[in-house]
Amino acid sequence: MCRVEETSGKCDYRKQWKMKIKIFGEGKVEKLKNSIVSRSRMKLWMIRAITTILLWTCFAQLMTLGEIFGPRLLKGWPSCFSHSELPLVAELSSIPPKVILPPKRLYKNNGYLMVSCNGGLNQMRAAICDMVAIARYLNVTLIVPELDKTSFWNDPSEFQDIFYVDHFITSLRDEVRILKELPPRVQQRVDHGMFLSMQPISWSDISYYFHQILPLVQKHKVVQLNKTDARLANNEIPLEIQKLRCRVNFNALRFTSQIEELGRRVVKILREKGPFLVLHLRYEMDMLAFSGCTHGCNSEEEEELTRMRYAYPWWKEKVINSEMRRKEGLCPLIPEETALVLKALGIDRNVQIYIAAGEIYGGERRMAPLTEAFPNLVKRRLC
Repeated sequence: MCRVEETSGKCDYRKQWKMKIKIFGEGKVEKLKNSIVSRSRMKLWMIRAITTILLWTCFAQLMTLGEIFGPRLLKGWPSCFSHSELPLVAELSSIPPKVILPPKRLYKNNGYLMVSCNGGLNQMRAAICDMVAIARYLNVTLIVPELDKTSFWNDPSEFQDIFYVDHFITSLRDEVRILKELPPRVQQRVDHGMFLSMQPISWSDISYYFHQILPLVQKHKVVQLNKTDARLANNEIPLEIQKLRCRVNFNALRFTSQIEELGRRVVKILREKGPFLVLHLRYEMDMLAFSGCTHGCNSEEEEELTRMRYAYPWWKEKVINSEMRRKEGLCPLIPEETALVLKALGIDRNVQIYIAAGEIYGGERRMAPLTEAFPNLVKRRLC
């Protein structure tokens, strides 16, 4: 019975269409069909577009709310990560942001400059600043400087053991090209002795390097400066060179993380005990031997210092009048004089004084006057 009714309904529907076709004509009916279909498609696309926009809006709002309230709301909830994954999450969150490097400076390379520093850390640091400025001025490629291993300290440290070498290279890339080592083909020349090693003249101005050193670099392709202490004058130097020296010293030469951490530990220990003062006496054996300052030393100590001065052939002055040098103000203060200066400055005698120096020549005997005036002395090895 249902099938008969259903069939009759379909027949009625077909009859109605046939009557419409007769009344309106076939062309108009076809247009009517197309308009209905196009409107349906348009409505479908509009619904899709509006739905997509609403979903993205909701997603953005949820992200914002999650950043603001998420840590509070989820504080007591169990973590979605297993315990084994937590260290990885912490590690990823502790990754420092990407450092934006300065653009590389493009220039025609005139050759390679190798540097062998000499002296203590302060002298070598100052020399590195000078050599970077010189390399920039001469448009040469600087090889990471080699630190002194033959001095009184016998320190075997390499550059990368003291300074953050990658930061040193990248932070100065807009000024000068710096490499950790020579390119292989250039290294072969050095291995065969095809390079020049020399000592530049002390306290030279920048024109000396332009007129004397640059032609040698262009000729030999590789020049090694094997003495670098005080080889560039401090005065009457172009302002841009002076600025670059400062930039190297205060920005590019960054200590390694291990050394910085040690420094933080020392400062923390000192601060826990109250105010402190850091004092570098410059009264080590090598300093006295080099300068020839023997005031207050006995005859045996004078002979020991003289022997040491003759033991280092690159220390040019051998015969030195100690009293004359002292009168000229070229000797370090002895511990007694340091105590007088601190008293004159009004330093509290109970303040911590951290001795940031090597072994004081003469030991406790020489330090006795300073210790008596300021009893709260702190030795270097407190960590």
